[in-house]
Amino acid sequence: EVQLVESGGGLVQPGGSLRLSCAASGFTFSTYAMSWVRQAPGKGLESVSGINSGGFNTAYVDSVKGRFTISRDNAKNTAYLRMNNLKPQDTAVYYCYAAVRTRVYAMNYWGEGTLVTVSS
Repeated sequence: EVQLVESGGGLVQPGGSLRLSCAASGFTFSTYAMSWVRQAPGKGLESVSGINSGGFNTAYVDSVKGRFTISRDNAKNTAYLRMNNLKPQDTAVYYCYAAVRTRVYAMNYWGEGTLVTVSS
């Protein structure tokens, strides 16, 4: 059974930090690109950050550049999102997303999400 389980969300004050984790199982984690996607209250999905399967290419939406860092540990089948200097506008449910595309197939998986609330 494929699972992506996020953890690490919670309530934090503006300027604070959190580290989200995404534990994967049931598929070959090391061959999948990983992303973090968020959904703020009343808004649509926004891709926050992505990392390729090998962990050496990363990308960020402009609003989090310099504050968030994505990483992965293929030995532990886990992806991370380190979030520093959090702002109220970062409040959202954060989802972990895994995707692979080859010439013969494409597959993607979603986690259930973890809520991050930034408020004083």
